[in-house]
Amino acid sequence: MTSPPGSDGDRGSDAVPRPVVCARCGARSEEPRPTWTCSVENGVRVHFCDTCSRENLRAIESRLDSAWW
Repeated sequence: MTSPPGSDGDRGSDAVPRPVVCARCGARSEEPRPTWTCSVENGVRVHFCDTCSRENLRAIESRLDSAWW
């Protein structure tokens, strides 16, 4: 079955969960954590662990791309 035009093909609970990796330090988590930060940069969803999120809180709140941190 094909996905309707404009959808990302999300199959909900049928999808196999993938580990979440911090885009800054490479820390891994088997599932998304509430203390991690999710950002969309250049159309790509990226995650940052709680440590990297805390260390760069001002830059995140200023909406700077992670390349500027």
